[in-house]
Amino acid sequence: MQWISVREARDAARVGEQIEVRGWVRTRRDSKGGFSFIEVNDGSCFANLQIVADSQLENYHSVVTSLAVGSSITARGELKESQGGGQATELQATEVRLIGDAPSDYPLQKKRHSFEKLREWAHLRPRTNSFGAITRVRNQLAFSVHQFFQEEGFFFVNTPIITASDCEGAGQMFRVTTLPLDKPPVRDGRVDFSKDFFGQSTYLTVSGQLEAEIFATSLGRCYTFGPTFRAENSNTSRHLAEFWMIEPEAAFFELPDNMALAERFIKRLLTDLLDRCPDDMQFFEDRIQKGLLDSLQTVKDKQFVHMTYSEAVEILRNCGREFEFPVEWGADLQAEHERFLTEEHVKGPLILHDYPRSIKPFYMRCNDDGRTVAAMDVLVPHVGEIVGGSQREERLDVLLSRMKEMDLDEQEYWWYIDLRRFGSVPHSGFGLGFERLIQWTTGMTNIRDCIPFPRTPGSAEF
Repeated sequence: MQWISVREARDAARVGEQIEVRGWVRTRRDSKGGFSFIEVNDGSCFANLQIVADSQLENYHSVVTSLAVGSSITARGELKESQGGGQATELQATEVRLIGDAPSDYPLQKKRHSFEKLREWAHLRPRTNSFGAITRVRNQLAFSVHQFFQEEGFFFVNTPIITASDCEGAGQMFRVTTLPLDKPPVRDGRVDFSKDFFGQSTYLTVSGQLEAEIFATSLGRCYTFGPTFRAENSNTSRHLAEFWMIEPEAAFFELPDNMALAERFIKRLLTDLLDRCPDDMQFFEDRIQKGLLDSLQTVKDKQFVHMTYSEAVEILRNCGREFEFPVEWGADLQAEHERFLTEEHVKGPLILHDYPRSIKPFYMRCNDDGRTVAAMDVLVPHVGEIVGGSQREERLDVLLSRMKEMDLDEQEYWWYIDLRRFGSVPHSGFGLGFERLIQWTTGMTNIRDCIPFPRTPGSAEF
């Protein structure tokens, strides 16, 4: 007898087959007519499979009628057309076997639990409708990321998790050390990190970009997709201490090429998601955020508008709207500014470019005006920034000047400088936070619910 998934068992074309399914009990309802309806889910799809077990089964009274929510079972029988609504098929069981019981203290009973409460049960929450759907969406998006870049001729590169470089220059990094914290070695009044495992100060990476540039300036095109870490003491609904970043980098790409790549990328992800996860996406539309599907469809179908940062500032200044954060040239735009531009001004996706150099990292290419850099952000309705990137500074003298301006030690970036000394080329890239992408495409309000095991200030459980 063939063991198939619930997703496969819900296919009407399989009616008449003898099959076996395995999964976890979602509900059980006993009929006075001498049979029970058992709803089973195995995570393969959003919907359950109904199993009809009658009293002729030898273990009907000893096992079937006492099956608890959360128990794991296997069921064998014939797949038939369903007599009830809501599903095309049901399994007429000839055997139901209990694999693992779930006692009465199983937390995920029929009543709905808040997302905050479910974070306390991160080991069980994937069994819920919401987190099963999030997991399948996350899986599809990850697959599409790799598929897109492979088709675009990019090579997948694994960049270090432990690094000595602060890519963003913000200093909010997790230190990695094997030195004894109660009595570290000291030299000249300071901790002597030359005695540490790596012989210098090391940290968890905030980005794989700098290392990706090595491969982009060697193989032409590459991308990274891995974990990154920010020691930012933030408890907002948009921040995590550990999250995954997608960072493509391409040689001979200037800023317009980079913006075009980002647009193709976003559109491809949305196309795949809407085509391949219709049931899960309908759940997010119905239960999480009304209008989500139309909003995503708009971004998928519309051409992205391009606008300079300076133009955006003028629009915001003259729109007649009172914002919580004042709008002034030289300050970073806030989410409220970005949402106004996308939701009310252009009514769709927007790419802002040429930001003030004073608010951007040292590696971004300086424009000829002396005030701005060749940076770009992709903004989408209801979220704001979803992608951030730039053309990188390929001119050695300008890069050294920028590093000096930002008080960076050239010795710590000697290899990065070498890339400008030996066959330098224009190159560009961008970063997309994977959990931010999931939060946007599912409508979830808190990013902690978009990653299996969230790491936030004061919390590293599971």
